[in-house]
Parts: sequence; structure tokens; C-alpha cells
Amino acid sequence: MRNRRKRPVIKTHKKLSELVAEKKAGERSSFQVSSEADDYKSQEKQVKEGELSPSLEFNVSRINKLLGNPTDLIIREFEFELEQKVTATLMYLEEMNDTQLLSEFILEPLMNLSSEKQSSPVPVGHALHYIKQNALALGKVQDVETEEELLEALLAGLSILLIEGNKKGLKLGTTGGKMRNIEEPASEVVIRGPREAFTESIKTNLSLIRRKVKSPDLRVERFEVGEITKTDLAIVYLENIVNPLIVKEIKERIEQVKTDGVLETGQLEEFIQDETVTVFPQVMSTERPDVVVGNLLEGRVGILVNGTPFSLIAPAQFIQFFQSSEDYYMRYDISTFLRILRFSVFIISLIAPSIYIALTTFHQAMIPTTLLFGIAAQREGVPFPAIAEALVMEITFEILREAGIRMPRAVGVAVSIVGALVLGQAAVQAGLVSPAMVIVVGITAVASFAIPSFAVATSARLLRFPLMIISSIFGFYGLTLGLIVIVAHLTSLRSFGVPYLSPFAPIQIQDLKDSLLRYPISHLFKRPVNLAKQNATRTDPYQVKKKREEETTR
Repeated sequence: MRNRRKRPVIKTHKKLSELVAEKKAGERSSFQVSSEADDYKSQEKQVKEGELSPSLEFNVSRINKLLGNPTDLIIREFEFELEQKVTATLMYLEEMNDTQLLSEFILEPLMNLSSEKQSSPVPVGHALHYIKQNALALGKVQDVETEEELLEALLAGLSILLIEGNKKGLKLGTTGGKMRNIEEPASEVVIRGPREAFTESIKTNLSLIRRKVKSPDLRVERFEVGEITKTDLAIVYLENIVNPLIVKEIKERIEQVKTDGVLETGQLEEFIQDETVTVFPQVMSTERPDVVVGNLLEGRVGILVNGTPFSLIAPAQFIQFFQSSEDYYMRYDISTFLRILRFSVFIISLIAPSIYIALTTFHQAMIPTTLLFGIAAQREGVPFPAIAEALVMEITFEILREAGIRMPRAVGVAVSIVGALVLGQAAVQAGLVSPAMVIVVGITAVASFAIPSFAVATSARLLRFPLMIISSIFGFYGLTLGLIVIVAHLTSLRSFGVPYLSPFAPIQIQDLKDSLLRYPISHLFKRPVNLAKQNATRTDPYQVKKKREEETTR
């Protein structure tokens, strides 16, 4: 018989014992995990829905879970001394808070607390009140009682202080992080006037307005729009000037906004404007604080949205879009000339190609004979009608304009200008368009850049194409009919109840002094009729002078 190898009995028994021990340890650990989970669930059941728990660990884990364990959530646990050792946690989102404030005005004062500095022992249950009154050197410190309030404060850039054994917390005003500095306006450049513009921070924008209006009648009311983004919004107005009905209407429209998020004032404008089917803006937008303040003094309301440097001004009138802030910083005669010029270039931008198409297609008799022969000679080799020429050139120029905006700033302007010159010259040499059409399209494009408001300039660009088409079919009769329809549409528009074409329709003699014309500032002592229902008279310089003379004679 073959010798059989002996089995390692002892070694086998050892392995079996290890397996049994590991199995028992696993059972104990699984039991421990399950018991901890059961404790968490039972504690969660004991706390009412939405309320905070006295357990610090439970609150921290709960907030972490609700936020999805974000990597930018900083949780700083520390201890300080009152009647006994107290455990606390400071929670904040990184890059949304000022770390210097957190260190110098929260952590350092609390960690230096000791029972020796207290006149009487402070129990743990009163720790929150004691800290709020004696330890935190911050301007904004408020109680937070629910998870919803805590999350809103945390996501808004505030820090949260939680203390073991307390069912409340504190939200602390430590908002900070990197923000853009105050710079010059990019879209509303002026020769004379302030060089500061709004930024993306609503707090900074409100401070710019308050620096210019040192009046106790300035009112700032806060709102929150967007079910997901919860964007901060504020309306500003002068209570002693504005029409209360306008303020009420604006508030109601803002409160009725139901959307996931509002990221820019343009989105808000679509929700609160009176008429949706129109190409004309019914709310004015600006990035200049002095423009907002000037409109507040007339009885309008400013609307600021966090995250955008553009504010809204309501209600708006059509003539406002041809006025510039520097009109009030220069002599009245120069300002009047510039306003008339701006309105003229709007008309040119709107109808110049349509006039050329109507003249060359239907009304050649209205063109001087010498000029008519020159135009006919230029168009001799062009195979397309005037409307085709105009559409091709206008669409090409719109493409170049859009490309110049989207390209890097260093090359965008050069590309758009050179592209227009090269394409225009090449189109003429190829016989696709006439030189006269290139001149008309060029004048139209330059005229559109002279309009102060980009929104109104865009309206002219959109209306230009249907007017060109109707002029190619019916000539001046079609163009006149189209202009009548546009004027009738403007007359029907309202901006928060104020007629859009006022003070021209309905006519208001007093308001005409600051419309297409600008009288001297000493004569503008009446605020707009439709806006300022209270305190409608500005400080009259003549009355002030008369009172001073009467006082000196006495």
C-alpha cells in the first residue's frame, strides 16, 4: 500500500476557527451598522419634518445628504467653553464666503471663550443666545429654525453655526468671494458723465444707487424669483414721488412670475411686459447708475436682478430710447440737436432701403434726371431686381455684424469692417449689386449704430425687411401703409398703464419740454404727468431765488 500523506489537521482546525471568528465579527459589525441606521431613522422620526435636531451630528449629516455631499461644503467642527465644554460646527460653501470674516469674527472669538470671562455660568441651552449677544462681531446674525431656512441661507452665501443641544442655528452674514470690480459702461459710452457701471452683484448695485440718492424716501424691496435658482431681485423707487399704483402693478407682476430660474433682466422683462407680440421694448434697460437715479427722480421704478449688470426701468416711453444721460450734462441746445439727430437716424435706419427700392422700381420720375441716368448705368449689368440686391446686402451685413460680436474683441471689429468693404467691392465688380445699393446699405448700417438704445436699433433692423418687401410690391403706397400700421401699433402699446407714445399721443404740453427737444434745466420743474402723481413739482429754481430775495428784504 502507498503511504498516504497526513492531512494537516491542526492547521485546518485553525482556519476553521478563524472563519468562525470572522463570521461572528461580521455579524457584530453588520448588527452595529444596522443598529446605527435604526438609531438614525428613529431620530429622524422623532424630529418633526423640516425642523432641526438637538443632535449636531444628525443635522450635519442631514444637510450633507440633502446637498448631495458637495465637495465645496466646508464643515469646521470646534469646541469652546461656557459652563462646560460645548461642541459647535461652522458650515459654509467655499468661494461664496469671506474666509477672513469667518476666521477673525467667528472662529477666533468663539474659540477664545472661557468660563472665567463670564459673569455667571451659561448653560448649554442658552449658548446660542449668549453667543449672538456677546461673542459674534458681525452686523448680520439671525436665527435659523428649519432645514429649509438653513439651506436657503447656505446656498445664498451665508455661513451657518450649529451648537450641540440646540434646536436652532445662526445664519451669519459672511458673504464674499471673487466679484468683478466697478468698471466703465461697455454698452452706454458717454463723452461727459460718470464712468461707473453696475456689476453682477445686486448689493454693489444698490450701494451705487444709495450713494447718489441720500434720501430717506428711497425704498428698496426684495423679492426672490425662480423655483430652482431663487434669484435675488430688488425694486427701488422714491416713495414721495412715484405713483403707488405703478409700484403695486410691478410688484404683482413680479410675484406672478413662475419659472425655474431667472438669470438676466431680459428674461424677467418678458414676464412683466404688457404686450408680448411686438418688436418694440416696453421696459428700458441700462447699466448706468446715473440713468436709474435720473428716472427715479421722474417717478419711475428701477428693477435690479442679481447676476447681471443690466437693470430695468419701468414704465418706459418710446422717446426715452433716443435720450442719453449726457443730454443733461451738456447745454440744452446741443442736447436738442443730438436728440433730433438720433430720431432722424432711426428713420433712416428704418426706411432708407425701402425708399431706394420704391424709387428705382416704381417712381423713377421722382429721381433727378442726371442721377437717374447714373443709377440706370450702374444697374445695367446687374441681373437682379432692386429688392433682391437689398436683401442680399442687408443679410450679408447682418451676418458680418453678428460675426464681429461673437469673435474675439481684438479681431472682431477689424473683421467686420474689412469684410464689409471687401465683400461690397467684390459684389460690385462681379455685377451682383450696384454701387448705389452698397451706399444705401452702408448708410443704413451706420445710422443704426447711432441709436443710443440697442433694443430700438434691433427693432428697426427687424422692421426694415417687411418694409422693403412691401415697398417692392406697392411702392411708396405700400411703404406709407406700413408706416401707418407701425405708428398705430405704437399708439396702442402701454407700459404698466402709461401710453407708450406719450407725451405725443396723447399730447401733454408740459412733458414736451423734455422729449424730442430739451428745454433748459431751469424750465424743467414739472415731473412727467403720467408718472409722478404726488410731489409732481421739482424744486423750482425761480421760486427758491424769489424766497431768498424776500428773506433778504425783510
